[in-house]
Amino acid sequence: MSRIEKKTWPEAFELIRTGQKTYDLRLADWHAQPGDTMVFREWNPETGEYTGRSLEKRVGYAGKTKDWEVWPKEEIEKHGFQVISLLEE
Repeated sequence: MSRIEKKTWPEAFELIRTGQKTYDLRLADWHAQPGDTMVFREWNPETGEYTGRSLEKRVGYAGKTKDWEVWPKEEIEKHGFQVISLLEE
């Protein structure tokens, strides 16, 4: 299992911190797998520096979409994608 550190803008950081954001969408130029630890380091884009705050979350599921051919290309271009967080009732 790995520890993976990622910059996170303040708005997203706060949503993760409060539990409202229970997913993360990233460019798949690295590999995550269940059990890895994600370390979200709050980054202030205005100052170009880290704020010093960080959060750790365990990866439950990691999926890549590049090879998924679930919808026709024209439908994707028309509607785009939607990421949905699933919570317990």
